[in-house]
This record gives sequence, structure tokens and C-alpha cells, in this order.
Amino acid sequence: MRIIAGEFRGRRLVGPPDRDTRPMLDRVREALFSTLGDRVEGARVLDLFAGTGSLGLEALSRGAKEARFVERDRRALERLADNVQTLDLRDRVRTTRGDALSPSNWSLGEAESGVRPDLVFMDPPYPLIRTRKGRASLIAALDLLLNGATAPGATLVLHTHPRDLRGTELITLCHGHTPEPRVYGNTALWYLQAGHDAEAD
Repeated sequence: MRIIAGEFRGRRLVGPPDRDTRPMLDRVREALFSTLGDRVEGARVLDLFAGTGSLGLEALSRGAKEARFVERDRRALERLADNVQTLDLRDRVRTTRGDALSPSNWSLGEAESGVRPDLVFMDPPYPLIRTRKGRASLIAALDLLLNGATAPGATLVLHTHPRDLRGTELITLCHGHTPEPRVYGNTALWYLQAGHDAEAD
């Protein structure tokens, strides 16, 4: 893995410890950040199911202000810490080992600061989405993130397999609008916006 663009362009990153943690392909990451455009500059980033941090670190390289990474797997977090140290980003990064769907893990600063993220990456494991309970938990977390847990107008990017989620399941979260993902092979990227209609723009 490597940083694609920005301040740390070309720098190598430590990859996931096993096949259970799947990093996004470079071409898909490049398409994602091209779609986000200038929304990355100065953003406060929340990277959920962060793995070894490829999305949040790419955002920091491209000018994001700060990032919180939430990941349950200890080995993935250790490798994320190595990547943060390699890029000398410790002053702009917070990491949390825990449940990425728990609101208690979403705070960017001190709990009382009221600082909310304006760019969120969600890359849940495929098995989570494929169980009824996991799917319900994911939808509930999306509802919270799009309706108060993020800054007004925040952008949320959700990564799924194209067959694992339908736009109709997100209608109530998207103010009656049925979102459509951008699909790249076996990857679907959903672009959702807090406080506004969801768009794949």
C-alpha cells in the first residue's frame, strides 16, 4: 500500500495483518478522492473500521486537518500506529480500539469540545452487513451520523460490496432520495451527505 497524492505521495504504508482486513485498491481510492475533490482540504476526518488507516492517512496527506481512526482489531491498530509514526502525523491523529458503530468512539477531540467530523469513511467488514443484526446496527449508526453526529453538510463515504446494500434501504436516511453507488468491480462507494439529500456526485 502507498499514499497516492499530496504531501506524502508515494510513501509506503504497512498493509493489513491478514486477509480479514481488506485495504481498498489504489485505483478505487484514487476515484474516491477525485470525487471528494476540495472537500478533503481542512476536513476533520472520522475513519471507521479503519484497518491500517489507508483512507484517513490519504486524506491527511491531501490536506485534511485531523483524523480519528476507530478499529477493533489490535494487530491492525498496531500497524496503523506504525504508519502514523512513519509519516510523523501523531499530532493530527487519534486512534481508538473499539466498536466503530458506537457513538462513544466518534468524538474528534475532548468530549465536551463539541467538534464534529465533516468527512467520514465507513468500510465495514462484508460479513457484518450480511447478517440481519449487523445490517440493522450499520443502518442505525448511519442514521446517527447523518442526523446530528457529524457537522452540517458532512460527507460520509460508505464502502460495500455492490450486492450487499440497496439504495432503497437508505431512503429514510436520505430524506426520501434513493442514493445510487459508484461501482468499481466488486466495490461500491456510497456518497451520503448529512443534512441534505444523498448524492453520488
